Amino acid sequence: MGNISGAVTEPCLFVYGTLRPGFDGPMADWLKGVACHVGGATAQGWLYRVDGYPAFVPGGSGMVKGDLFLLPDAAAILAVLDEHEECADHFPSPHEYRRARLTVRGGDGPIEVWTYIYNRDVSALERIESGDFLA
Repeated sequence: MGNISGAVTEPCLFVYGTLRPGFDGPMADWLKGVACHVGGATAQGWLYRVDGYPAFVPGGSGMVKGDLFLLPDAAAILAVLDEHEECADHFPSPHEYRRARLTVRGGDGPIEVWTYIYNRDVSALERIESGDFLA
């Protein structure tokens, strides 16, 4: 498996909510079983509360706390997560989330990763000021 320091040989995923290792849920447990947790990371942006899960919007002056996973079989893992996040092609548009590449700061500095970005208006949502959904 690739490592996070030096050249990363596998794609990584930044998770900030119900997929984080500290969240007690079936998809978080599944991700821990199929991917390698490599530690914490932060992304520039804001988190908002949508019912029992967060919405991530990159940019601005906020910092979002999350975790990085190495994806040994990225295509298969991301396909399952696209279904979970309801952003696979067969779901009706506009999707609530979209998967995109983003640069985050991991333990060894900046790294480009996959993440899920909220794709709807956040003006009526409560902002999670700490940037940490698990706090």
